[in-house]
Amino acid sequence: MPAERIAESLAFINWTVLATLATGSFGAVVAGRFLTEATRGYLAFTAFTAAVFGFLAVLADTGLPTLHASLAVPLDSAWDAPRGAALIALVVIAVAYGVRLARGHRTPVLAAAGLVAGLSALVFAALGWGGGGFASVPLLLELVLLSAVSGGVWAAMVLGHWYLVTPRLPEAPLVRISRWLGLALAAQLGLFVAWLALGAGPAGTPAFAALFGPWALFVWLRVLVGLIFPLIVSWAAVQTARTRSMESATGLLYINVGTIAAGTILAAGLYFGAGLLV
Repeated sequence: MPAERIAESLAFINWTVLATLATGSFGAVVAGRFLTEATRGYLAFTAFTAAVFGFLAVLADTGLPTLHASLAVPLDSAWDAPRGAALIALVVIAVAYGVRLARGHRTPVLAAAGLVAGLSALVFAALGWGGGGFASVPLLLELVLLSAVSGGVWAAMVLGHWYLVTPRLPEAPLVRISRWLGLALAAQLGLFVAWLALGAGPAGTPAFAALFGPWALFVWLRVLVGLIFPLIVSWAAVQTARTRSMESATGLLYINVGTIAAGTILAAGLYFGAGLLV
């Protein structure tokens, strides 16, 4: 039963959503600080939200089972402690970085440390759940892109709210972050096609067989709801932000928060429940 198998992997889905949100949100803060004119108040607030997501990911990490007969992926508990430690480091660094940003500092050392901590958590997760060694690289790529889109859409949506209370802000930061989000979604879509063509994932399905098998409904939902639709909405958000229609852009980004979250849940559920990398 596909739906039941996805439900049985709920703990790992929860971890994926929270950890990618934390890592991606922190990455968006760093990019916003050094590559845009975003305000320090916005950046500090988003860094604090990354810390909150990271703290919830730490709690989720402590509740992950070490053995689960219904999962379609191997679990290597040797990477559990490093993964948890990296998440804790990300939380601490995100809080410290938020405080420093609120005081107007650039603090590149903290920024780099937070990026390393977040990426390390994803690396250890991929090593623990991807088969180990080079076999874990596809899962790592998937987690990195999930982080980029999850954190990117959250950061963009929060920034949209900043314009509603500070209307004189230049539109460039929101345009740029929304454009980066679109590029990350396009990369995800390309990777989705590559994974299907290669039959990637522990299940080892034949090329494009996942589109027609027992998991086909969830695979199609993943690509239509979690990739193609938010890619279109991201393009629309860029166009509306460029014309300073900030309420419309924020509304579109709200929609994207929901669809991208749904896509992340589907991607995680298909990987842990069916062994499909999409």
